[in-house]
Amino acid sequence: MTLLDRLDTDLHTAMKARDTFATGTLRQAIAAVRGAAKSGPVARELDDDEIVAVLTAEVKKRRESAEIYTGAGATDRAANETAEADFIEAYLPAALSDADLDALVAEVITSTGASSMKDMGTVMKAAQAAAAGRGRVDGKALSGKVRAALS
Repeated sequence: MTLLDRLDTDLHTAMKARDTFATGTLRQAIAAVRGAAKSGPVARELDDDEIVAVLTAEVKKRRESAEIYTGAGATDRAANETAEADFIEAYLPAALSDADLDALVAEVITSTGASSMKDMGTVMKAAQAAAAGRGRVDGKALSGKVRAALS
């Protein structure tokens, strides 16, 4: 069962249970995935890794919106955005822990022979590629770890 199939199945379950929050959030997530599949010159099916990338972007959008709403004093909207982000995040692979992230960065720095901040781009690219098979990584956290290790 692909991730999109799981989202569709969960949508039908939420609709039958009349869970408006889950139904709305799943519809938005599925629409984002299908929109990404149709973007580009030819419509195609996305694989699970591409779907994870789309869902990760959706989570990030909601977290950023929640920050904006909180700053504007709209706490109810911020809470809704945060709840949607948490809901979608449940469909993503587990995030790497700080210790795993530190080990990954150290391993990549050793393998690339990086020694200064000039090598940050090379290290980031290699670290993101290495992390792809291990779990979900927040780009901002990874960047911070690489920056600290190279400084």
